Amino acid sequence: MTEELKPLKLTLEDGRRALGVHVLEKGHKLCEKYGKFIDCDTLQRILQDEEFVRYPTKIVFDSTKIEEGMFGCAEKMTDDATDGYTIYIHKSFMNRWGDVPALVFYHLVTVNYGDFATYNEAEEFASAALGMEKDYYYQYICRLADSISRKE
Repeated sequence: MTEELKPLKLTLEDGRRALGVHVLEKGHKLCEKYGKFIDCDTLQRILQDEEFVRYPTKIVFDSTKIEEGMFGCAEKMTDDATDGYTIYIHKSFMNRWGDVPALVFYHLVTVNYGDFATYNEAEEFASAALGMEKDYYYQYICRLADSISRKE
């Protein structure tokens, strides 16, 4: 006699935990594939790599799209995510390419997972992708964000 399987009841918290593990793994894989030091050309190759970036994505330096006190944001180009995303980065980083990957990687979780992803997943992914401890990464992007408000 076979026992009937009961449907698995997953919670939102189960989904969050699974996403957290997934983004951490993806970040580590990105770091293994591209290394810890990402230059402009490497960043462009990463944005074309479907293993790490789900939809077409471009970087635009435009401060008008970004909330005050923030360094960037990701926005769908149309209502259909498959049309791609633009990651807007504050114009003060236009000539600071050494900092841009940390800012872009933060927003790749929005490109890949939409509104379900939070700041926690963004920090997990980006820190792993750059081979940094999460706390160090967090302090780094806070310093970058703070550098904007002093200049503007």
